[in-house]
Amino acid sequence: MTFNEFLASLEASSPDSVPDQVLKALWWDKKGDWDFAHSIAQSTPTVLGSAVHAYLHRREGEEWNARYWYSHAGRPLFAGSLDEEWRTLVEEALEFYRQDIP
Repeated sequence: MTFNEFLASLEASSPDSVPDQVLKALWWDKKGDWDFAHSIAQSTPTVLGSAVHAYLHRREGEEWNARYWYSHAGRPLFAGSLDEEWRTLVEEALEFYRQDIP
C-alpha cells in the first residue's frame, strides 16, 4: 500500500483494506474517532504502536502523557505539527509493513 492508497482508503466507511493495526489506528484518528484509534494503539505493544499512542495523546492535548509514550518509543516529543506527525507515522508504518512482507 502506498501513502496515496492509504489516503484513498479514508473514503471508505471502514479500514478493511488497511493491512496493519498501527495504520488502522492512524486511519481511525484521521476519520475523527480518537477513542477507537487510542484503543488500537494502546493494544499494540510495539515501538511504532507506542509512537502512535504518544501522537494521540499529543493530539488530545495531554503532553505529559504523550511524553511518557514517546519515551516508550525511544523518541523525543515531535517538533512539527500534528498533521506532519500523522503523515510521518503513516509513512513509517507503511515502510515497516512493506519490509515485513516476505
